[in-house]
Amino acid sequence: MGTKRSGSDEESWARIRAALELVESALRAKDAAEDPQLRILATLGREALSMSSRNGLLGCETDMHLRAVAAEFAAIARCGDRRIQNEIGRALEIVDGNPLVLAAWEAGRLTARHVDDIVKLGRNIPRENQEEWQEAAIAVAERDVPVRVQGALEALAQHFTARTFGERHKAAVADRGVFLRDLGDGMSELTLRRATTLLFAIDDRLNQMTTVTIDAAKEAAAEARASGEEHEPDIRTRQQVKADILCDLGLAGGPSVDPTHGVDGKTSLGAIRARVQLVVTAETLAGKDDRAADLVGAGLIDADTARTLAGDAVLWDRVHLDVTTKTVTRVDQYRPPAALRRMLQARDRHCRWPGCHLPAIRCELDHSIDHALGGPTCESNLCNLCQRHHSMKQFTDWLVLQLGAGIIQWNSPTGRIYREDLPVPSVCFTPEFVTERPPPEPPPPF
Repeated sequence: MGTKRSGSDEESWARIRAALELVESALRAKDAAEDPQLRILATLGREALSMSSRNGLLGCETDMHLRAVAAEFAAIARCGDRRIQNEIGRALEIVDGNPLVLAAWEAGRLTARHVDDIVKLGRNIPRENQEEWQEAAIAVAERDVPVRVQGALEALAQHFTARTFGERHKAAVADRGVFLRDLGDGMSELTLRRATTLLFAIDDRLNQMTTVTIDAAKEAAAEARASGEEHEPDIRTRQQVKADILCDLGLAGGPSVDPTHGVDGKTSLGAIRARVQLVVTAETLAGKDDRAADLVGAGLIDADTARTLAGDAVLWDRVHLDVTTKTVTRVDQYRPPAALRRMLQARDRHCRWPGCHLPAIRCELDHSIDHALGGPTCESNLCNLCQRHHSMKQFTDWLVLQLGAGIIQWNSPTGRIYREDLPVPSVCFTPEFVTERPPPEPPPPF
């Protein structure tokens, strides 16, 4: 039995219908725009790999031309070059390795998620079965949304591959890693991708530690109540306790297998401590305000955490900024063992490749003009580069020029120019007004 619609409802449904038509048009336009970009990325990847092949590069050196190409695309698009390099790899897989899937996508039979799922599962299928696999996978995928055909595609892939689960697992282990993602409000998410057995065991050990910690807190509270002593209860949830224990293990623990054990001149891995680079105003440190501080390479953190970290620091740098440009002009130190390096870390704050945010404390100092060619070891010829972009500069045709005042110019192999200005600190003390000093009085007459 239907419901009666008022005139106002009819108008609302008409507006909704028009909006949905716009959504449908936008989705079609997005797919239409993604296809040529995918082919462009594949072309860039082919040319980069072709250069590596012609130059006889081996191993990790074959990655350098891909880095150089991805870096310029990223500079044009103003995004991260690592992401672009991953997208080039994806484009090569789809365009060159899965032409039938690409055609089905272009015809509107599949979504981008369908395509990625089919391509991923197809990596385990022998080359001679690829065409048959793609046809069968397309027929399954186009029946429903990606999440509802995922199981059917996995079962279908088993039919086409001769590889055992153990062989596929061995290949998947190569994709292990640790990934950090900013969540805002001074919080981040650290994701560990590893074999299921290991992660399940880690989770079990954390659960056992959490249970012991909670039980110990309850016993301590009961003993305090029995003796009439004041006792601050542990009000943390189980998940909060579990997260705190994992942080303690990550910051203070050491691996059971230590390759440095018993090796002269090396420090055990368990003795290594975390390093962070923090920018905070003197007023916040003194407790005069609660402005957020900047954890370089990550984002803003709260004032209380900043004061705690500063209180535990063995070395502080007082950074002097230019009043107008806010660029670093000088660094005072209580113990300056490597004054120039620390000054450049304070000045650069992160890798000086446009768009790279790896903190300077994890970068390498690079001579813009090679030291072997007479380049001086001084502020105007040095900058911080991460290992990725340092290697790219060294092994490809990218050129770095210092223009003075910390400004860097990157010249690409295709002749484009990209300027990298000094980062402006997101945390600095700026007075609300500046009182001009009166001119000095003239000297008294003789």
